[in-house]
Amino acid sequence: MGEIAKTMLPASIPALRRAGPLDGRVAVSGALSLTVLPPASRLSLRAPAGSVADLSAALGLDLPQAPKTSASDGNGRFALWLGPDEWLVIDETSGDLVAACRAVPALHSAVDISHRNVGLLVSGQGAADAVNAGCPQDLSLESFPVGACSRTVLGKIEIVLHRLGEDAFRVECWRSFAGYAQAFLAEAIADASA
Repeated sequence: MGEIAKTMLPASIPALRRAGPLDGRVAVSGALSLTVLPPASRLSLRAPAGSVADLSAALGLDLPQAPKTSASDGNGRFALWLGPDEWLVIDETSGDLVAACRAVPALHSAVDISHRNVGLLVSGQGAADAVNAGCPQDLSLESFPVGACSRTVLGKIEIVLHRLGEDAFRVECWRSFAGYAQAFLAEAIADASA
């Protein structure tokens, strides 16, 4: 049996690369642009108030406690407030967020959702208008300042929206909706740029 199994295996197995849902899509560029963000580590984090300090220390940033706020460590790690006991933590350097939380004995739930989400960046003058083509929130700087975040909708899909700068928004969506989000935003950008 062992001899048969050896002859059935190929001499070498090629390395596999996971295809992204937006591979091959052309980014929209110009004064107003749409960019597919590189893969990142993402964590869906749930915890009661008594666990926040320990989790903040483990993650290297203070988990935000107020609605529509975010926190950053300044090195590519963000925590976005989604509810009184819920955060989306994103690490653009692909740090191991689950390992950071595993050492915390305080009550919490930390689920790696890195492959579930895709990030898109809408940037440039008029970015708020492009996002507002499908998002009903008031994206004025007074109502949605730099650092603000929210779980909301874009057209027919749920997204998490994070304002990174005066004219820059990160749009997080499930990978199964990434094509829709990219096409919707590309059309909105074309309209806003016209």
